[in-house]
Amino acid sequence: MPVQKIKRSYRKTRYILYKETLIDYKEQFWSFLGSFVGIGILAYIQSIHFSGNDAVYLIGSFGASSVLVYGIIQSPFSQPRNLIGGHLVSAFIGVTVHKLAPDIIWIAAPLAVSLAIILMQITKTLHPPGGATALIAIIGSDKIKDLGYMYVISPVLIGVIILFLTALVFNNMTSGRTYPSHSTYHKHYHKIRKRLTGK
Repeated sequence: MPVQKIKRSYRKTRYILYKETLIDYKEQFWSFLGSFVGIGILAYIQSIHFSGNDAVYLIGSFGASSVLVYGIIQSPFSQPRNLIGGHLVSAFIGVTVHKLAPDIIWIAAPLAVSLAIILMQITKTLHPPGGATALIAIIGSDKIKDLGYMYVISPVLIGVIILFLTALVFNNMTSGRTYPSHSTYHKHYHKIRKRLTGK
């Protein structure tokens, strides 16, 4: 009996490993195309409005967001509430901390990231790249720092809306990809409904 269990476990493990190593070329194609277009639009806007190293629209956290919203589209961190809310909350925190402690980077940088994490948790908008968005408001170029609270609107809000709209298009091109993830939204919907109705 133990031998049969071991054999069964071995077969199951082998099957799981096999599935994990399968390459889904369609999935990768749409991930590539979506991220290419999303970041491409931001880069194009960047090239029209800014020159040199003033990378205002192309903040680094958008690259990390692209991994989530085009590559791991079912993740709770990839959903619209998290994508948009997480960046906005973090940008606001980053600018606020910069205004309060503009010259003390060893306090401002960790404080901005830590407060952004806490506020994203409180607002249920946790989006890992948000930490970078908060940090960029502290360590970014003078052009970014000079934006003040406009940083929250442009590049952050405009950028995430472009990434989101692109994700809506390219993540729903085939029946195998659905964005936003309905399972994530249904789960939250049923939780809220249960709280309100008690059913």
